Amino acid sequence: MFAHRDLSTDLIGVRDEHAPGAVVLDTERDFETLQPAVAENLLPIVDRLELLDYDGSWVPPGSPDVLHRLVSDEFTIGAPGDGGVAWTRQTVPPTVLVKPRLKGSPAGFVDFLIAEALVEVGLGVPEHFLGFFTDSYPHFVDAVPLSPSDTYQVAAAIFRAHVGLSTREVFADWDGTNPDLYEEWLDAGERLGPRLGSLSDDVTSGRTRFADAAELACNAVKHDLEIPSPFSALDSDAYREHGARFAVSWAEEVFEDVGG
Repeated sequence: MFAHRDLSTDLIGVRDEHAPGAVVLDTERDFETLQPAVAENLLPIVDRLELLDYDGSWVPPGSPDVLHRLVSDEFTIGAPGDGGVAWTRQTVPPTVLVKPRLKGSPAGFVDFLIAEALVEVGLGVPEHFLGFFTDSYPHFVDAVPLSPSDTYQVAAAIFRAHVGLSTREVFADWDGTNPDLYEEWLDAGERLGPRLGSLSDDVTSGRTRFADAAELACNAVKHDLEIPSPFSALDSDAYREHGARFAVSWAEEVFEDVGG
């Protein structure tokens, strides 16, 4: 199920700086959340496990199943929305998992995704938005008048924005130290930028679902792009400082304005 991945010199440098000792593995199959029996195949590879300890009261009734799994005693890795690379600090050392869905993608882009994961491991950010919201998540759910799956998507997006406020500073510093990774960061942002211009109008007109717009706009934060309203408030020092409390207040204001 897992095989050690050969890393480029640039990635070895990023790992040594941000996540010393982290294990980077290719996975045999794609996944959103690894089944516990599959995840346990990591045990011969790592030294030990330190499972997450989420409080069940953080997950409101009717939430997607993955949230209930996160607050159980299962060894749960990954979640919907993780993309082609997932990581966990529940293993010692931390593990970065590269999924086969990235097969055929440009090698430089894949390297950037792995580097991003290593930076996030080193920054100590939560693995999942539930670890970011903690006991504020029920309040966030109450503020967002969308389906449970759309609410999950919005929560995941605005958590990614919060992470992006920190990672983009690292990426910007690669200009002189890791020029190839820096160019991949710039290129991904340039491809994303044109889709942001009409995003607010697309949401207002119903051409784009709010949850999809949130995912697009919040992903742009890590590329230091200009974010359209109402997501622009998440690209701020106030959000970086106040985190989940700010996110709940933002959701309350946004959906009050749109008559949620």
